[in-house]
Amino acid sequence: MNEQLILSCHGLVKSFSDAGVEIRVLSNLNLEVYSGDRIAIVGASGSGKSTLLHLLGGLDVPGKGEVKILDKSFSSLSETDRGYIRNQNIGFIYQFHHLLPEFTALENVALPVFIRKNAYSEALDAAADLLGRVGLGSRLHHKPGEMSGGERQRAAIARALVTRPQCILADEPTGNLDEHTADHVFNIMLELNQSHGASLVMVTHNLGLARKMDRIYELHQGVLQTYQGD
Repeated sequence: MNEQLILSCHGLVKSFSDAGVEIRVLSNLNLEVYSGDRIAIVGASGSGKSTLLHLLGGLDVPGKGEVKILDKSFSSLSETDRGYIRNQNIGFIYQFHHLLPEFTALENVALPVFIRKNAYSEALDAAADLLGRVGLGSRLHHKPGEMSGGERQRAAIARALVTRPQCILADEPTGNLDEHTADHVFNIMLELNQSHGASLVMVTHNLGLARKMDRIYELHQGVLQTYQGD
């Protein structure tokens, strides 16, 4: 039996113009994500995987079609309201951590809670708790430049989860790590996905990691289809 529908898109179309030529990246694409889902999206470079994640997260708008988060259509919301929905319900993890270099790990992870205008001490407590869960309890006051690549990515995962979002969108979250560190970071993501109950949609080139997810889709010629294997 399916759980709550968290995120969906229907009839999604996205095109770009290159030297006056329209290039269609996504074509009548549909996807439904339920609470607790673990979904991997694979596909060739340039197939539109990152574009799809940006549309699902309300960071970009489709040419046609609709994206809904908790039954609210992004297209019906102002940019301010889309930002509010993202902060409340969606966590983003990227291939590059995007931590602010002048802030400590603790401050970076607390930032999304600050944006919610929560109390300063409450934000720091939530950040410290999650950093401890990803094995960075001893690195709270280190800045990104003082941390390893794996540590920075674990901090980025903590930042994405600190607001307890309904859905995590991850774009090649281990693509910049060595194999051992990538496996470790990915397993942390799965553990937190399970304990927090958030759905997880991950774009990856790593089929080994993709096969640990519940469903695998391949983005091919602008359409998502069930991955058929090698």
